Amino acid sequence: MTDPDNTPPDDTNWVTLGMGSSFVNGDKAQFQREQNTKDGVSGGLEDFHWQQFVGKTGTITVDGHAIVGNHDYDFHLDYTDPSLGYIRAGYTEYRIWYDGNGGYYSPNNESFSSLYDNDLYVDRRNGWIEAGLTLPDLPAFSLRYEYDSRVGFMDSTSWGDNDTGTPGTLPADEKIVPTYLGIDETRNIFQGKMTDHLDNTDIGLTLRYELDETKDSTFIDLDPLNGSSTVAGDQRFVTDYDIEKNDLFNVNGFSETFFDDKVTFSTGFSYMNMDTDLGGSRIYGPNYNAPFSRTYVNNGAGYINLGGFGTTNEYVYNMNLMLKPIKDLVLVPSVRLEYDRTDLVDSFDTTSAAAPVGEAANADNWTLNVAQSLEARYTGFRDWSLYASGEWSEDSGNDSWDSEPILDSDNFNQNWNRLGQKYTVGANWYPLPQLNFGTQYYHQTHEYNYSNAGLNGTEIQYPGYLQKQYFTTDDMNFRTTWMACSTLTLVTRFDFQYSTVDTWALPNTGTLVPGTQVQGVQSCDIHNQIISENVTWTPLARLDLEAGGSYVLNDVNTPVAGSAGVNNIVLNGDNDYWTVNVGAGYAFDDKTDLRVDYTYYLADDFANDASTSATATGTGTGNIGIPYGADTEEHDITATLTHKFNKSLEGSLKYGFSNYRDGTSGGQDNYESQLVYASMKYGF
Repeated sequence: MTDPDNTPPDDTNWVTLGMGSSFVNGDKAQFQREQNTKDGVSGGLEDFHWQQFVGKTGTITVDGHAIVGNHDYDFHLDYTDPSLGYIRAGYTEYRIWYDGNGGYYSPNNESFSSLYDNDLYVDRRNGWIEAGLTLPDLPAFSLRYEYDSRVGFMDSTSWGDNDTGTPGTLPADEKIVPTYLGIDETRNIFQGKMTDHLDNTDIGLTLRYELDETKDSTFIDLDPLNGSSTVAGDQRFVTDYDIEKNDLFNVNGFSETFFDDKVTFSTGFSYMNMDTDLGGSRIYGPNYNAPFSRTYVNNGAGYINLGGFGTTNEYVYNMNLMLKPIKDLVLVPSVRLEYDRTDLVDSFDTTSAAAPVGEAANADNWTLNVAQSLEARYTGFRDWSLYASGEWSEDSGNDSWDSEPILDSDNFNQNWNRLGQKYTVGANWYPLPQLNFGTQYYHQTHEYNYSNAGLNGTEIQYPGYLQKQYFTTDDMNFRTTWMACSTLTLVTRFDFQYSTVDTWALPNTGTLVPGTQVQGVQSCDIHNQIISENVTWTPLARLDLEAGGSYVLNDVNTPVAGSAGVNNIVLNGDNDYWTVNVGAGYAFDDKTDLRVDYTYYLADDFANDASTSATATGTGTGNIGIPYGADTEEHDITATLTHKFNKSLEGSLKYGFSNYRDGTSGGQDNYESQLVYASMKYGF
């Protein structure tokens, strides 16, 4: 029954309806991926909110939206009574778009974007219901059930190669053929939670049971140039099924004790057990989803009858203490312990031989992590806030797997340990009410040591040849916020990061020599700089302006890129880009507003090594490289006009324009789009 004294005021509730359309010239799939919206008409219930008081203390709330065409749905129902508890439910469904285009080979303007429909998408769904009991002076309890799923098709970053090639045009080993993935994943989650307050301590306990099932697939066309051939074996496809079922149980709890205003102690624990079942196959055939045939003339290194099972256990415990020994000083020491162990066994039959050959494998991995940290904050200096922290970790573990009889040479058993350290100092300074500065610096190191045992004499593949790696990172940033006047604010930030990787490894001789290793070399160094500026200015009461931009300089350098005989097959990596955004809002009067926004993005890091000769590598003649690195330019502009017809009714009209150019794809991803969208909001 509704209490008339608790009737919500006008416009507490509202409904917004909208409809529009996008018009795309070019790659529609890339447009959908970049703009996260469907090409064509979309619209419906843009926003809905309804709230009503029930009884003396209860409230029922309904929120949601449903955009047809854009495949975007959301619904939430909430009934809450603080003196009793609550019941809540919701459902969300939305679509993520992908562009299935593959690579581009510039010497002969070759691509395979028409192998299949590149308009790919994955639908994500989430439904849940939760009930809680919150009676005064009693523990609070809640129960929740949740369902998640991902279903659809998406592109893969693992492009396929064209096995046969075309002499004089496209080499057989050019990996530019698009590969796409089939996604079918579900999760069922059951959760119970209890919290309580005992004297000066808060406690909580959560039980969680989860059932996960994955039935993903990979589809590869190995001979796209022979798509019209009728010769047996000329058309060659791979269908890879990956089936995994996980049965997971987790229990975690916490406690937080407030001894007084100077000492607070908190602790938490978590235990997780997960049982895994595996299945699947990798089959070569004349088409996708072909049944396995041992007489097929082009069978590759596939497998059938995959089966396996495994168990993962994880134990986590942490403690935190917050101390205030003197005024303005806060110390927070903490300790964290974690132990993980995974055992996995599987078996399958190979497909490349004339008769089936059984293969069995097992893996046994464990990790122990011990981490400590100490954080200090001091605010005793006028207009200053200082902080510092130290983090230390000692990790160790073992990774091993064993397979026989075919993969016996790749058996692996590696012990490792890692020492990590991170030190951070920072300060904030407020010299004036309208001006403040901030700076932070941290130094981080990770030292890995590897010890390989039980190898089979030719362990030269990653990571078996590693002996030691040393990672370092130094990072510093500065930021300034200045309110130059009541109508003008500027925010400036500069970040600099420098990282190096030093590696010690066994020589690539084909035979392991105990105690022999390559001397340490700096195998990589990474530079990263970010400069950004944001300005907000209100020159007139009805006009506000915003402008911002950032410039990122990022490069990855390795000694291999400059080595003799490499001939530019391996290049250093560059990832520099610009981002600029400008916006303006103008109120014509109390009822009509106009908002215009513009965004510009440029990444000009194109590295075209497609003409690299393969002769120096001993792999034959011809061009083996493909262009890589970003070569993208994008313009986006939107203008939105809003008008209030009366106290309860408001309408808006939006226009958008986008231009996207991608040189690395040879233009196959380019598009130009326009958007027109209108909406009406009614408050009640």
